[in-house]
This record gives sequence, C-alpha cells and structure tokens, in this order.
Amino acid sequence: MKRREFLAALAATSVISLPAHASAPRVVVAKSPSCGCCTAWIRHMQEAGFDVEAKDVTQEALYGLKASLGIRQDHASCHTALVEGYVIEGHVPASDVKRLLAERPSALGLAVPGMPIGSPGMEMGDQKEPYETLLVFTSGKAEVFARHN
Repeated sequence: MKRREFLAALAATSVISLPAHASAPRVVVAKSPSCGCCTAWIRHMQEAGFDVEAKDVTQEALYGLKASLGIRQDHASCHTALVEGYVIEGHVPASDVKRLLAERPSALGLAVPGMPIGSPGMEMGDQKEPYETLLVFTSGKAEVFARHN
C-alpha cells in the first residue's frame, strides 16, 4: 500500500482525522496511552502554536503505522505525527517543524531517533545531551536537518 493510500484509509477509519481548514498547522499524533513524554511533546507543540490532536493507539498499531509511513527502526521514537503531508517522528522541536513547513523539502519528514534527554518532552532539569533532527527521505536515507544542545 502506498503512503497516500494508507493515509486516506487511516482518515476514513477515524484513527486519524484531518480537518478541511485550520488556522494553525494541524498535527495529528499517534502515541501510547501511557506515555508521559509524548504528552509533554504535545504540550510543547501546542505552546508553539500548532493545533494538535492526540490519538492513543496500541503499541502494535503504532509500530504498524511507523512501518506503513516508511519510518525505519533506526529513525524511530515513541510517537509518530503527521503535519501537512509530512511525518514527524519523536521529540522534534517545534522550531524544526516550522522550518520544515516553510522550506517544504521533498522528503518524508523529520525524526529525532530515540528519546534524547533535553529534547522537547524529555526535559530533565539542567541535563541536556546533544542530538540531531534528521530530514528523512522516502528512500530511507536521512541527513542532518538541525543540531541541538
């Protein structure tokens, strides 16, 4: 199944619904119901002006969604989001998402693999580890989009 077909089928089943019009960019997030860091990332995105809808799904459904969207295991994190045709995987800073939407590169989307301490939603006091936001292509290849901390 192709990505667009999958997204259309997903929207039709109400697992993820996409509004016809929104004043702020609409972000639909699939996450585990028990994940606190996902909730913190959602709050980060809302505070940055995004209209966020969270969908609690089983781990099996979340892994299936990642695979269907083209997210490789080495790019994966705890939640997967969609915004204006792009996939956002993990704790990507809102500023990177805004840059992506402004530049509109031909890509699958952005990913912050793993769960780096100090990334949005993974704050732990003054602790911060360096991490990279990757621009992921449909081929599975990726390049550094931004460096943080």
